[in-house]
Amino acid sequence: MLLRRSANLDDVDQLPLRMLANLGDAVSGLYERERAIFSCASAKQMHRQVKERVNAKTQADLLDQITDLLNEKELNLVRRARNLKTAHHRKSDQSFYRKATAFEALIGYLYMADVKRLNELFEALDRIRSGQERQPES
Repeated sequence: MLLRRSANLDDVDQLPLRMLANLGDAVSGLYERERAIFSCASAKQMHRQVKERVNAKTQADLLDQITDLLNEKELNLVRRARNLKTAHHRKSDQSFYRKATAFEALIGYLYMADVKRLNELFEALDRIRSGQERQPES
């Protein structure tokens, strides 16, 4: 991974959840761009595809899809990040923003602490998405 230095797990555990979420947002954005780059004919098409995948609603759905795969430490981090106060005041969307923040914090944490585990979760999401993309719409 670019510019990533090995981090001491104790140091990563001390990072504020908002910082991990900020990093996780960047990592998930890069991941989605890597997924899209070979399947898109133009930068504009790639941007649209990534924009559809990197938003609060989609990230909240992704978190729901991998929750059963998370270990106790990851679930605890997700719970704490989900309980962070949101900057958005739209009550109808608040649950999406909270879950998206939790998803991003998890991605940021794993990027710093355990890239192998991060790749496992990304691969699981790819398998889940592949299965959903093949199912006929009802």
